[in-house]
Amino acid sequence: MGIMEKQSIKLIASDMDGTLLDSAGRLHPEFFSVFENLKEKDVVFVAASGRQYYNLLKLFNRIKDDIIFIAENGTYVISKSQELLVVNIPSEEVHEVVREVRKIKGAYPVLCGKNKAYIEDEDIEFVRQARTYYERCEIVPDLLDIKDDTFLKIAIYDFDGSSVNSYPVLRHFNGTLKVVVSGRNWLDISHRDANKGNALKFIQNHLSVKADECMAFGDQMNDAEMLQTVSYGYCMANSSDELKSFARYMAPSNDEDGVLHIIKRIILK
Repeated sequence: MGIMEKQSIKLIASDMDGTLLDSAGRLHPEFFSVFENLKEKDVVFVAASGRQYYNLLKLFNRIKDDIIFIAENGTYVISKSQELLVVNIPSEEVHEVVREVRKIKGAYPVLCGKNKAYIEDEDIEFVRQARTYYERCEIVPDLLDIKDDTFLKIAIYDFDGSSVNSYPVLRHFNGTLKVVVSGRNWLDISHRDANKGNALKFIQNHLSVKADECMAFGDQMNDAEMLQTVSYGYCMANSSDELKSFARYMAPSNDEDGVLHIIKRIILK
């Protein structure tokens, strides 16, 4: 891993869980003062996550009009409450995936719409997990009956571990769709062209910002494309081993406030 010297950075993108947030899912209170310092330097901050937009909005409500959101793993980009990018999955492909997930023991689907998320199982721990990441979440009798929404992705919560239980069963969808492990218990399936990297490329073009003016942070394989879209891509010390091969630099762990540490040392020094 290299050591980054001070550069002229115009944009910083950060994943949330396992990266900017600590292991309890908390945003460090110092973030907002660091953000104000970045804003004074005209550095754009992008919150990039597999989380629902409305969940991210709750986290960053006080600065919601001053940052850009990449939600649902790159399928939805919003700035100042305006949609910049929507990458959806056709209903027939959604239905095929849901039917397949239903066959996997210990795995529960979350159908992620633009308006809200939908679940059909009432397992107490699954519902708690779903509502942690999806602020607007509705329990419905049958996911296949949802008609009046635009589907961004299917998230799967896997009690037995996403990489060892559900991913081997669902990876055959890669090619027509994109299947990626997004956490120890989470798997995301989206449009084959949807990822945080392509969403960030869209933002770079929108803002006329070059890769060597951008920094990004992540910890899981759903961050791989984003780290490769910038010249200064950081994996966290707590990252998956697989992701580390995609990053040029390493930050301290999320529980050591690694993102803020690097920003203060490199950008605000």
